[in-house]
Amino acid sequence: MEYIILNNNQKMPVLGLGTYALRGYECEKCVSEAIEAGYSLIDTARMYGNEKEVGNVIKDAKRESLFITTKLYSPSASYERAKADINSSLDNLQTDYIDMLLIHEPYSESLSMYQAMKEALSAGKVKAIGISNFNKRQYLDFIKHCEVIPALNQVECHVFYRQKELQEILERHNTHMQAWSPFACGKNNFFNNSILKEIGRAYGKTAAQIGLKYLVQQGVSVIPKSSKTQRLKENIDIFDFCLEESDMRKIETLNSNKTLFGWY
Repeated sequence: MEYIILNNNQKMPVLGLGTYALRGYECEKCVSEAIEAGYSLIDTARMYGNEKEVGNVIKDAKRESLFITTKLYSPSASYERAKADINSSLDNLQTDYIDMLLIHEPYSESLSMYQAMKEALSAGKVKAIGISNFNKRQYLDFIKHCEVIPALNQVECHVFYRQKELQEILERHNTHMQAWSPFACGKNNFFNNSILKEIGRAYGKTAAQIGLKYLVQQGVSVIPKSSKTQRLKENIDIFDFCLEESDMRKIETLNSNKTLFGWY
């Protein structure tokens, strides 16, 4: 595993497990298998409705070896509700602290939510705080009012929507960019893309592994989701090779600079 150092000196794995849409036993099984396979970053959210399942697994793991992310969403959109829901997330996760706490997307109450998050940070309930789905304008406006610059902005980022300009702006202000759905949810026939497959054959890797390595090699951390044991193992097996610059340029031709998700 490789790591990055966040703007508050916290160490975070560059690859973790996304848990969106995982529920019940399937979620617990997936998280357990991921940890066994070597994952330490587990990404959940109040919106996903699976914090308790994640908590059921990590309560039996070595807590200091894990990096747990969760997110507050619209029901938490006020200072008081955010404050209460941080404690609720701690209860759900059955842990004394959250490694990364994010605002799930921009809300009109984001700054008041962030105030509650800063207090949780000061109290040791949270190790790092950040945001998610903030575009360039929203991010720049948000940090004008922040004493604590977000450690991370988790956004749509994959070979079809690279968001290099956003990454440059974030890095200029010392905020790390993390990619949710680095496989684009399989859109644009991601897993059978001819360029990714051709490059993969040269390295003995799958199209999925090439797509992940492409982002990680450019300083973007990733949280791919899979409920399949073999895929979990494949997704984390990207640290034994480096893409040649010529291959990076080939992959760059896939970028359309357009989101693939209508809600985003």
